[in-house]
Amino acid sequence: MRLPPFRYEPLMTEIAVLTPDAADPSYAGQWPGVLERLGEALATGGLTAVPTPWTDHIEDASGLTRFPLVLPLIAWGYHRDHRRWMQACATWTAAGAPMLNPPSVLAWNSDKSYLGRLAEQGVAIPDTVWVDGPTQADADAAFDRFGTDRIVVKPRVSGEAWRTLRLSRGERMEGAPEGPAMIQPYLPSIESEGETSLLFFGGRLSHVVEKRPVPGEFRVQVQYGGGYVALPEPPAEALALAERTLAAIGEDLLYARIDMARDADSDWLLMEAELIEPDFYLASAPEGGRRFAEAVRARL
Repeated sequence: MRLPPFRYEPLMTEIAVLTPDAADPSYAGQWPGVLERLGEALATGGLTAVPTPWTDHIEDASGLTRFPLVLPLIAWGYHRDHRRWMQACATWTAAGAPMLNPPSVLAWNSDKSYLGRLAEQGVAIPDTVWVDGPTQADADAAFDRFGTDRIVVKPRVSGEAWRTLRLSRGERMEGAPEGPAMIQPYLPSIESEGETSLLFFGGRLSHVVEKRPVPGEFRVQVQYGGGYVALPEPPAEALALAERTLAAIGEDLLYARIDMARDADSDWLLMEAELIEPDFYLASAPEGGRRFAEAVRARL
């Protein structure tokens, strides 16, 4: 009897992926799909994604340290439970959890005041006023300060445009963010040109995605109807700003999404450096999944 030829099947390496609190229904319809795309991408590198809620590891990291790597890529909802998020980051740091990006980065990147520190290092950001608990007086003063008729008010700790307001001069501020916030001039280019995201894996540019809102909207997230299109290459000035941003951050990063938009003079401004749980937009740029898997495998 002739035996079938031997086929070597490499073992898959399990890595943890942090997900939302299982008791939080807010994201139940979204994150499983994101996990599926991420899992398919990681599988190309011989990796199996094991989901685990970030809220299960706030006081004890022993459930994470058994993994060779932990990715916080779907730790959604941290911005609504920031105190416990900071506690979790401290726990993970003390335990030496093999997490990338590192817990220390996850802590400081959760508060958008980091934009002010980057600006001090020469990174171009929109003109910004930092306030503790924005008031109507703060908003009214910002119109004159910026010389504009429209502004945006954002919480410093936020995600997916949570509690973000666009106001016109003379409009009353309703539903204002609670606690520390930032006020910026509204950039009309977001409606006409959208926002551009540059994705970096292992310090190298992977892909570029342009995000545009639906007419009349300023939020580019998909839940507000935003559309995403992969670009063949980034605008040269946008890439230069992204690289300047990463150099100013100066951290050992597995992944980074650098979001930017143009001002009235067509100059690129940094809107956000997302280093915690960025959407990689793999549905629009599926080849990015393979590049991410390669970057993860290189770290292992």
